[in-house]
Amino acid sequence: MNDELFSIIKAHGFPYIDEINSEDIDPAFIERIPLSFAKGNLIIPLRKENGKVLVALADPKGIFALNDVEKFLFNPVTPVFTRQENILNAIHRFYDRLSGSAQEVIDGLSSESLDTLATEWEEPKDLLELVDEAPIIKLLNSLLFQAVKERASDIHIEPYEKVVEVRFRVDGVLYPVLSPPKTIQEATISRVKVMAGLDIAEKRLPQDGRIRLLIAGKDIDVRVSVIPTSFGERVVLRLLDRKGGIIEFEGLGFNIGQVEMMDSLLSRNSGIILVTGPTGSGKTTTLYSALNRINFAKRNIITVEDPVEYQLKGIGQLNVNPKIGLTFAHGLRSILRQDPDVIMVGEIRDMETAEIAIHASLTGHLVISTLHTNDAPTAITRLVDMGIERFLVASSLSAVIAQRLVRVLCQYCKEEYTPQSDEMSTFKQYNVRRLWKPVGCERCFKSGYHGRTGIFEFLIMDQNMHSVILKNPDSASLKEYALSKGMKTLKDDGLEKAAAGVTSLEEIIRVTQIN
Repeated sequence: MNDELFSIIKAHGFPYIDEINSEDIDPAFIERIPLSFAKGNLIIPLRKENGKVLVALADPKGIFALNDVEKFLFNPVTPVFTRQENILNAIHRFYDRLSGSAQEVIDGLSSESLDTLATEWEEPKDLLELVDEAPIIKLLNSLLFQAVKERASDIHIEPYEKVVEVRFRVDGVLYPVLSPPKTIQEATISRVKVMAGLDIAEKRLPQDGRIRLLIAGKDIDVRVSVIPTSFGERVVLRLLDRKGGIIEFEGLGFNIGQVEMMDSLLSRNSGIILVTGPTGSGKTTTLYSALNRINFAKRNIITVEDPVEYQLKGIGQLNVNPKIGLTFAHGLRSILRQDPDVIMVGEIRDMETAEIAIHASLTGHLVISTLHTNDAPTAITRLVDMGIERFLVASSLSAVIAQRLVRVLCQYCKEEYTPQSDEMSTFKQYNVRRLWKPVGCERCFKSGYHGRTGIFEFLIMDQNMHSVILKNPDSASLKEYALSKGMKTLKDDGLEKAAAGVTSLEEIIRVTQIN
């Protein structure tokens, strides 16, 4: 329901509700309405009141479906209106409870049911609707749905000698979820391989594939990695919400000063901006946010990625394919002939890619890319180690931004406390009088954290830094000079966020390894 229609309904005195809460729903009525009917008519039954069942609608046209609703419920109904997103959220929230958890599927498995594994795969309807499938398929669907519901970024299926372990990575930390019987290991992994279009007969070599799913209304891209181990094939599924949207700098965790520095760097017409950190530290998300920031009609922006994770309107995106010789270096060399203003290289992995990126930056292109290093100064020595001349590094590099992801304290259950003397010494420059710690509640699945944010280290190049690079110093000397010029380290940025109650001190210690 759009805002205009919602205003008309409210103005004419029709009954309406602003939101649908758990206490508004009677599961007995939900069970009687087919999911496809509820989604197709944007309608959901609530609770019984004054002898009639309240039924929430998102559109006046839903009135015509009320006769069918009365037949399903065996009760007279009274319509109430609410916004469309409230209906869809309620459907996805409450109907998943009817399909059973992954553990319930396992409990119901029998040895005969393994023979019902499907060997054909089509792009599915919403997985919530696939409740009558074979047990192995239902198990995997339940795992995928549970992972999306709990905001997991990865699903690990790990075979061992006598057991199989399933773990979810949520906010960067792995949690055990399930221990299915060893007897269903082969069938489950085969099902994953069928869905990903992989060779189910090949069990000696690693394989990679992709699955595109619709789960609870979300368009999910699943990257699948299968490797052989001593006790069978090990599978990791990485989940990406294709419609998750690009996050603005402020949403990534940049403070006002860091946003201003990024805007200044991105306004340049040439030079290289590197984002560094280990795998899973959010580097690619930062690059996408930067591209979105400067994505104007007057600029020709082209990317070379492995793989393309988000489709960006108005930007040319090239997916590398080493199997046919389309590497980062080959792709980068080709897109230079496409008259780009801004180039994004997913990762600088070798000397050839680094040389082409530097050449592009020195000939009037703004280049942004990633590198795997622990901090910002080490990126300079890493480029030199690749074989790049120091004078080329000094003349082409505009900035290096190191980053990590830290978990954000759950706003509903975090607890304030007075820091101890050893904690006070860690925060001596901030004059901290209070900190916060995780507790755990239903909203954060008892973890005490909900979501993640970034901590950053900005190394901005200037003429003096150029001179330091040319003198052949090591990364420690570069860091010492940068600190003398006011660079804030990852630790400093993390402690500021802990002092502000965004995260906990123990989380900063875990991520930055400070003492």
